[in-house]
Formats: sequence, C-alpha cells, structure tokens
Amino acid sequence: MDSTKVARYIEDFMAMVVARNPNEPEFHQAVHEVVESLAPFILENPALMKNKILERMTEPERLISFRVPWVDDKGEVQINRGYRVQMSSAIGPYKGGLRFHASVNQGILKFLAFEQVLKNSLTSLPMGGGKGGSDFNPKGKSDQEVMRFCQSFVTELYRHVGPDTDVPAGDIGVGGREIGFIYGQYKRLVNAYTGTFTGKGPEWGGSPLRPEATGYGTTYFAAEMLKTRGDSFKGKTVCISGSGNVAQYAVEKVTQMGGIVVTLSDSSGFIHDPKGITPEKLEYVMILKNAIRGRIREYVEKYPEATYYEGKRPWSIKCDIALPCATQNELNGEEAQTLVNNGCICVAEGANMPSTPEAIKVFLDNKILYGPGKAANAGGVATSGLEMSQNSMRMTWTREEVDQKLQSIMKNIHAACVKYGQEGDFVNYVKGANISGFIKVANAMMAQGIV
Repeated sequence: MDSTKVARYIEDFMAMVVARNPNEPEFHQAVHEVVESLAPFILENPALMKNKILERMTEPERLISFRVPWVDDKGEVQINRGYRVQMSSAIGPYKGGLRFHASVNQGILKFLAFEQVLKNSLTSLPMGGGKGGSDFNPKGKSDQEVMRFCQSFVTELYRHVGPDTDVPAGDIGVGGREIGFIYGQYKRLVNAYTGTFTGKGPEWGGSPLRPEATGYGTTYFAAEMLKTRGDSFKGKTVCISGSGNVAQYAVEKVTQMGGIVVTLSDSSGFIHDPKGITPEKLEYVMILKNAIRGRIREYVEKYPEATYYEGKRPWSIKCDIALPCATQNELNGEEAQTLVNNGCICVAEGANMPSTPEAIKVFLDNKILYGPGKAANAGGVATSGLEMSQNSMRMTWTREEVDQKLQSIMKNIHAACVKYGQEGDFVNYVKGANISGFIKVANAMMAQGIV
C-alpha cells in the first residue's frame, strides 16, 4: 500500500471529523488512533469506502442532551446536564456506561461511545455501543443528594433506554449505589422489572462478578500477552494507577497471579509501597475508597512504610508491568519513555484511552507488549453482556461460571488481536484490536443498508 495515499486518506478523514466535531479533542484523538490502523485496510476494500462505513461510524446514531434539576440537602436547587450518546446499534442494542464526573461533556462521551462500539464488537457478544452521564460529581455528596440527582437523571433518560434498545451500566462515579437509585426510579416509571441496566446488585438481577470484571479482565489480557513471550506475572513488580473498582480488583488478581503491586493513585497523588499491596492492605483501600470515600494519601497513615507523592502520577516508579486504571490521558510520552527506560515490558490499559498518542508511539517503537483499552479493559462490558443474558433468561450463574466465561472472552479477544495485529515476530495490539472490532460492525452495517 502506497504510504502517501494512506497518509492523505488519514489527513482528509481527520479534517472532516474535526470540522464536523469542533472543540472535541478527546473524540478527535480516539478517531485518529483508529483511522491510522484502519486506513490501509479500508483503502484495500473499495466497498467500505463506497458505503462510507467509517464516516457513518464516527457520527452518532442519536445524541441526547437534557437538563437535570435536583435539590441538595440545604434545600437549594442545583442544575446539571445529562447526556446519552447512542453511537451504533449495528450488532445489538446500545451498550455502555454512565459517567458522573465534573469533566463530562459531549466530546468526552463521544470518544467513549466510539471506543465502546469497537470494544463491544471484540467481545463477540451482540452489543452495540453507547455512553452517557452527567457533569454531576458524587464526591462529597450525601446518599440522599445522590439519590435525588439519580432519580431526576433517570426521569429524563428512561424514555430513551430499554432492554432491547439501550442498556447502560456504571462507569467513573457510578457504582452500585448509583445504579441502585437509578434502577429503582426506572422501575417505578416503566412499571416493569427488566434488564435495562447492568451493574445491579447480585440479589436483584446483577452478575456476581460485575464489580471485579474490568480489573480481572485487564489482568487476564495482560497475562495472555505475557504468555506470547513465555512470561507471566509471577515475581513481577507492577505499577497500577487509580484506586477505584478497576484498580482494586486488578491489584487482587495480579496478587493472586504472583505479581507485586507497589502503587495506587487518585486525582491528588499516588502512594508507593515497596513491600507490596498485600490482600490485607487492599482490604483497607477498599474500605477507605468504597465505604469511607476517603483519599489514597490516608494509606500512608495506616502503612507508614509507604510514601505518598502529592500531585504526581506513579509512572516514575521502576516496574516490570504497568496497568493504567484511572482515566483518559493519564500517561504521556515522557512518562512512557521513563517506564521503558526503567525496564517495563508490558502495559495493559484498565482505563479508557489512558495513554496519549505520544505514549502509544513510545510503546510501539520499543516493541513492548501494549494492550489498548478497547481490548484490555473489555472484561467489564463483557460481563455486563453476560448479565444481560442472565436477565433475559431469568436465571443466574455462579461466580465461578462467570469468571470462566470472562477468562474465555479475554482469551478470544487476545487471539483476535494477534490474528489482525501480527507484524513479523511483533504483535501490534492497537492495529489488531481496531481491525478486528471494525470488521464485524462494518459487515453488519453493509448488510443492513444505508441506515
């Protein structure tokens, strides 16, 4: 394939995307990363160009924005903005999380929804892609305030979702508490007990492994990557960012596999525990973050052998494996080079797009094992898909059964990435994930006509 022709296609396509979606840098970044991988494949398949498959995939099928008024504990009226981006239903109902965070805007949700389309396709489950949320920040709010907000939010959202239309789940800021409030109000409004939301409590329709799924799945994917080089987590030093559900359960699974996790972080800084975050220490983090909703710096008060670094990220710490599990663009090019220089051999993304384009280039140029989020963190939505199946059949599976299915799905995703990403003796997982996820959606779109 003529490299000049490929470069021109990428440049022209991105010019179109930027012009149609101004001031949405995260969306531009996500699309550009995908287009770079897909350009040669699309140019070799004229039907994809004629039917403008990628152009249609970058335009949401539906984008909903709405006002969310609620009353705080002081009796004052507050107003937030809610969104749902329904990106693609080519292979199934829209599926993707709800994010409650002050940074939420239309551009960020479009990037997440676009990534979700390919991620859901990779799982091989019949799920389309979507994403939603609000600029509401649940941190520091009482349970009653969160409940009143969630009830107002879903009072508008409910008319746009359903078990065969759109099945939201949780994301940053939306855990079991929030899903409970959301589902309770939804059930009240539609007068039906359906599987419209996933991430529900195990006693009322949820999957027994859903909280653990993303962290476990990321670890399973990293383990598959390591196997390609005859290696494993055993005895490896691991840096993990974040301290929410994804990070917590990544720590748990890495430790079970013999790795030694030495860092966790939040938006204020990170802790480095050279002795490792043991199961006992992890239990304290879970209580601190989930029940008390405290900050990670409190860890060093309980375990003084650890050090807290205010306002910094953990990528300066020497490690063998890095699992970024916090948020987008949390690992830049300079930090990526530091990881490589310090001997890091594997990076698997537990968060969505945590590595900047400059960081990804460093990883690929140095040919280390690099698993992009749309593949490495697909375990969360895969388990949500399993929860949808359980709800449809009015049955449940055991924790062991779900874990077995999750491991199988992550192995299959890894195999698909290898199939389409093999470049000599190196696997380009970015290319593999993008092409594999794209093919299934593209074929479905062409079969369904111009819709």
